[in-house]
Amino acid sequence: MSTGTDTKSTAAEAGPGSGVHTPTHAPAPVREPAAVREPEPVREPAPAPPAPAAPTAAAPAPAPAPAQAPAALRAVARWLRAAALRSAAILALLVVWEAAPRLGLVDSTFLPPVSEVAAAWWELAGNGQLAEHTQASLVRSFGGFGIAVVVAVPLGLLIGWYRPVAVLLGPLLEVFRNTAALALLPVFVLLLGIGETSKLSIVVYACVWPILLNTISAVGNADPTLVRLARSMDLSTPRLFQKVILPASVPAVFTGIRLAGAVSILVLVAAEMIGAKAGLGYLINASQFNFAIPEMYAGIVTISAIGVAFNQLLITVERRLSLWRVPA
Repeated sequence: MSTGTDTKSTAAEAGPGSGVHTPTHAPAPVREPAAVREPEPVREPAPAPPAPAAPTAAAPAPAPAPAQAPAALRAVARWLRAAALRSAAILALLVVWEAAPRLGLVDSTFLPPVSEVAAAWWELAGNGQLAEHTQASLVRSFGGFGIAVVVAVPLGLLIGWYRPVAVLLGPLLEVFRNTAALALLPVFVLLLGIGETSKLSIVVYACVWPILLNTISAVGNADPTLVRLARSMDLSTPRLFQKVILPASVPAVFTGIRLAGAVSILVLVAAEMIGAKAGLGYLINASQFNFAIPEMYAGIVTISAIGVAFNQLLITVERRLSLWRVPA
């Protein structure tokens, strides 16, 4: 058959060195090679979304944010640093006061160490004498101070707003404000006696002038632009005082009130040294005559502490009434 002949001829043509082996059976049909395809890029599988956590029966409360604790610690550190800075001078004074008598720099008979003064103060507080004298002084001081505020603030607003009143009362105010309150103390005692009335009256007299003069100055220094603007809006005089004059006068008025608060205590101590039977001034004077020097200094320290506390109270009230002010 032709197939065998073709095979033999093909083998003969290939030759013995061609390495082609002649199959003994018919070869399989030759297929065309398939087109070579470029390998597709291997894509990484997308990460599966995390499975939601199964709810537990009792979930723990969320922990506070870690930033809150450092903020609170920083606030406490700032407060401690400010307190240490403010009290540094006081602590230095106490150290010098304690060391100077013990080192012989001053006579300890007339200036005892602060530890002895503290012990005397504690003894007076324990037997009730300090509370009795402090109560008597506070009633007189705060009573006179309150009467002075009630009288001086409205009078100062009236004098500062109405020009004819200021012209009429101006010379009289100049005469009395330049007369020291302690210089008139014998006059008050002669006219009103040595009882409570004279002491209360001298405190009122001493406290009126700082409040009155500062109130007059505050009304006179009110912003004229705001006053004209309020008048253009047809505000009545009471509304003008409420909206413009009083808010603008608060800082200056409280400056006078704070000065009057200090004056009320100082003048009262001097008044209590004459004809009083109780009070911090009486305690200081009696301790001096009895040569109880630590008790005398204990009374002085008590007066200073009351003055500082009263001044801080007035500063707090002033800030509450001045919340409208924009800080510089």
